[in-house]
Amino acid sequence: MTLLEAMVEAALAAGEEILRIQRAGYAVQSKPDESPVTTADHAAEALILERLARAAPGVPVVAEEAAAGGATPALADRFFLVDPLDGTREFVAGRDEFTVNIALIEHGVPILGVVDAPALGRLFVGDVAARSAFELRRAPGTAAGSSIRRSIGVRPQPAGGAVAVASRSHGSPETQAWLAAAGIADRVSIGSSLKFCLLAAGEADVYPRFGPTMEWDTAAGHAVVAAAGGVVLDLDGRPLRYGKPGFRNPSFIAWSRAPA
Repeated sequence: MTLLEAMVEAALAAGEEILRIQRAGYAVQSKPDESPVTTADHAAEALILERLARAAPGVPVVAEEAAAGGATPALADRFFLVDPLDGTREFVAGRDEFTVNIALIEHGVPILGVVDAPALGRLFVGDVAARSAFELRRAPGTAAGSSIRRSIGVRPQPAGGAVAVASRSHGSPETQAWLAAAGIADRVSIGSSLKFCLLAAGEADVYPRFGPTMEWDTAAGHAVVAAAGGVVLDLDGRPLRYGKPGFRNPSFIAWSRAPA
């Protein structure tokens, strides 16, 4: 089994566990930053950590809930970033737009990424070096069983104008102003790292994000977009990097095509 295959299996297993807990019932708590965390977040993270330890022993893993508790490993040139349940607010609200995110970083760059949306039955995979991005589709609400694989890639900007994706739960006046200045009238609001995946799948064209995000929120989706032919740049036009002190991202814009 390749490392990418192991990452896919870990994401699918975590998604299955999240759905199981969702059906059985779960507890919700607030973290120090007042963001929600559930028993599903912790269970999915434990499962992913165990799978990655077997697949890539010795490779450090920076995982959201462990990091929230102050546990972050010493980083090497190669490490994983994990968000076991991205879009916890969507999960708690009963919406389907939550994901499992697993990314491999080398020298500050995401090179492999897996984003699973178990409630939607959509899993996105990016291998940047191979320039390979694909989606596995299965019945919504399932993690196993038959699936359909299709290659994905960014699209040319539509003749009718670009379609933007933006956060459902983290909108901002800066985002609204940027969309207006860019002349983008068509906007899709959706939660979690699915915003990156819609760009990668040719279903949208730009994703502006103003305000704080953490590296585990973006790394897997970034890898999928990059493998599909897109870019993720900070507001100065530089590629978004990983392994920063505190793991906090600046504002950024993900593009299906690099801006001229």
